[in-house]
Amino acid sequence: MVFWLAACTRQWEGSATWAPPAENYIAAPQTTPTPTVFATPTHPADQPWPTPTPDAPHPLPPLRAQETHYVIQPGDTLAILARRFQVSVEAIAKANHLSNIDILSVGQPLVIPAPQPAATAPAFKILPDSELVASPSNATFDLRTFIARQPGFIRTYRETVEGEDLDAAAIIARVASNYSVNPRLLLSLLEYQSHWLSQASPPPRAQKYPLGWNDPRREGLWKQLNWAANELNRGYYLWRVGGLGAFVLADSQLVRAQATVNAGTAGVQHFFALLDDLPSWQHDVGPQGLAATYRGLFGEPFAYALEPLLPPNLRQPAMQLPFEADVPWYFTGGPHGAWGDGSAWGALDFAPSDLPVGAGCQVSASWVTAVADGLVVRSDHGVVILDLDGDGYEQTGWAVLYLHIADQGRVPASTFLHAGERIGHPSCTGGVANATHLHIARKYNGEWIPADRDLPWVLEGWVSEGAGRPYDGYLRRGDQVREACECRQPKNTLQHGR
Repeated sequence: MVFWLAACTRQWEGSATWAPPAENYIAAPQTTPTPTVFATPTHPADQPWPTPTPDAPHPLPPLRAQETHYVIQPGDTLAILARRFQVSVEAIAKANHLSNIDILSVGQPLVIPAPQPAATAPAFKILPDSELVASPSNATFDLRTFIARQPGFIRTYRETVEGEDLDAAAIIARVASNYSVNPRLLLSLLEYQSHWLSQASPPPRAQKYPLGWNDPRREGLWKQLNWAANELNRGYYLWRVGGLGAFVLADSQLVRAQATVNAGTAGVQHFFALLDDLPSWQHDVGPQGLAATYRGLFGEPFAYALEPLLPPNLRQPAMQLPFEADVPWYFTGGPHGAWGDGSAWGALDFAPSDLPVGAGCQVSASWVTAVADGLVVRSDHGVVILDLDGDGYEQTGWAVLYLHIADQGRVPASTFLHAGERIGHPSCTGGVANATHLHIARKYNGEWIPADRDLPWVLEGWVSEGAGRPYDGYLRRGDQVREACECRQPKNTLQHGR
């Protein structure tokens, strides 16, 4: 069963026997630490803007030097194959003497030629990593006030989202929080692509597809923003792990990545690659493209830079398994996307033992618990965010995402919890799921932390490890091993305290 999918063309006082009634929760203290956040930078007219910190060249994955062979599978198109193998549709068609690129047969063999880049990406840096991520640099940005001051369409826009009537500020805030993407960047893209901030009545197509992704399944601000945030993350986190060597543009031309840019810039370059031909892409990712719109709205993005976003000596604080003692749970999902399929493979999945196999989506009677002491800073739509530094901002320091937490019994925001105290019941609420489970992921300074790399999850000594494919993986503690499995067997059974 698939537990999480995202569409693409995702010392404090308290009682250890917490129970649902609100009066049993512990209110947040009035004094909390002050986060490291930034105001809008000012720019004296006689002084230059800050310049980006130089990046040492990043290792790029090599492009194939030889042709390869492939057999058509159900659902394949030449466009899909071109992006997967980093070649143009035209190159595949020419190598296989295809007269009609829209007709393919399952089982048909294809020759996939070696990539031939048409250009190399520019070295221009668009924005720092801390301005793509929902980080300390934008933690106190007043989104609602900013939108209220704009003269354009965005100020009066409303949409029904998951049964709720939401304005643009609420939609952008939810997307930015879920994907952990800077709302200033989303606003800049809206203005650059469709002039939603400056024009009272953009063209009908710009109202329907404000981010420029012309897909009938993605009409409206909510779906367009979810697509955009997921793709910004995809470029960012692929760059982080050395997995982005080239961009396949919308016109099927291949552009070799530039080794000296940063992850934030690579994320924006990937976003525009999905929309543009080569001349348009070169403009959009250059100094007069999105970067100029960003500067016009918010000032120089590198004036906000928090570098490095992840300190070189970063360590995960002590954490325990997210369930109560002596209650068996099943490790059902190894490292996979923290939110959507574009983010870092930062999430693990666990299923409770009280529901029978094949029960589908029901609210479990089992309790999900806090992995560490923390302040609940968000509790809605199936999501609970536990802020481990207690400053009240999920964009700063360590934060833990709990997803698919049922409405009934869910801990409210502004509650301090000890490690082991109750968060709520697992369900299918929030995101996309077809079976009851807990999806849990970590952020530091807003950046999703992979579970399969050099900073794995450590839960009571159980260390996460990936197997090269989403949802596959292991937890190891000494000579003990638990393997992620959509099953209920000793090989994937875990209990807190054992």
